[in-house]
Amino acid sequence: MRIREIRAAGLRGATPQAGWDEEMQPQDCAHTLIAVTTDEGLTGLGSVFTNDGLVRSALAVLEPFYRGENALEPERVSEKLRQHTFWFGRGGSITHTISGIDIALWDLLGEATDQPVGRLLGGTYRDRVRPYASLLMEEPDPLREKLLKCKEKGFRAFKIGWGPFGRRDGVLDEAIVCAAREAVGAEMLLMVDAGGSDAFWKHGYKWAFRTAQMLADYDVGWFEEPLKPDALRDYVALRQAAPVPIAAGEVLTRRQSFLPWLQQGAVDIVQADVTKVGGISESRRIAWMAQENGIRFIPHGWNTAVGLAADLQLASAIPDTDLVEYISGSAYVDEIAAEGWQLDADGMLPIPEAPGLGLSLDMDAVAKYTRGQAPLIP
Repeated sequence: MRIREIRAAGLRGATPQAGWDEEMQPQDCAHTLIAVTTDEGLTGLGSVFTNDGLVRSALAVLEPFYRGENALEPERVSEKLRQHTFWFGRGGSITHTISGIDIALWDLLGEATDQPVGRLLGGTYRDRVRPYASLLMEEPDPLREKLLKCKEKGFRAFKIGWGPFGRRDGVLDEAIVCAAREAVGAEMLLMVDAGGSDAFWKHGYKWAFRTAQMLADYDVGWFEEPLKPDALRDYVALRQAAPVPIAAGEVLTRRQSFLPWLQQGAVDIVQADVTKVGGISESRRIAWMAQENGIRFIPHGWNTAVGLAADLQLASAIPDTDLVEYISGSAYVDEIAAEGWQLDADGMLPIPEAPGLGLSLDMDAVAKYTRGQAPLIP
């Protein structure tokens, strides 16, 4: 079975407000769906955390290396694409695009073998996983209302991030966290994401340590991105001193970039994004390295239904991946999935057992958010 064509379609019209860019509008493109079709008529789905213009340019660069390749060998094909394009930059749009191709090839392999991706990754440890509702921070009162609505939907774990946190003063920071804890209740998981990869993030180790002490008073499950994304030494020191677990990794790409963070013990939780790091193949390798270094692998998932489907399959196959990120209120997660997503009575998300990713797209919804572009699937 050979790769015949790869198509890309950017999502526009309901792009969530992005914590990293206050100027981002719903019509801007931050996520691109791709479809890999084969000479035998099967199609696999992938997702890329990159603007569609950049994805199409990357596909043009990659085409000589993927056209006609065996569609049932995702790990080898993805590694070939990385090895032959390193001079364009070891990361960034090329790597992001390879991520989407790799996800789609795993989806194809599952369809061809009539197996879910999780089983093909070596075996399944769970058939359901806890999703945490992920939403941007606001002033205490509106944030409280949004969290209560998520709780009504059945979520039992929550992450609040970015917004005004760390951008005004410590009094507001604590008021936000206090309101969130009161809203979700003492028994629920609550995580806090400072968004230290924001442009011109102003805080360093001392702020992060003081803030971690405050978060411990509210039983916060982890403190995410409290420092600038390249402050490795400070992350190592913070992890050793902070009274709450430290999480980071969403801005890193390629397994090699994660090595010093894992080997030096910079984080308690590593958060690779399957639509950025190189796909399912690379995510699995990062998860294995994390496990060997005593670090939990909880994927970053601020992307699409396809990304969530990939994370669910990873969660089934990685022993300690017991949480997945679920963007609250995103049309690109909720609307484009044909069957939607249903939490069970315990607030858990069942992991699809259908072949491949176990995801079917609502093509009317996809057409709505890719308006004016060529159909994703021929």
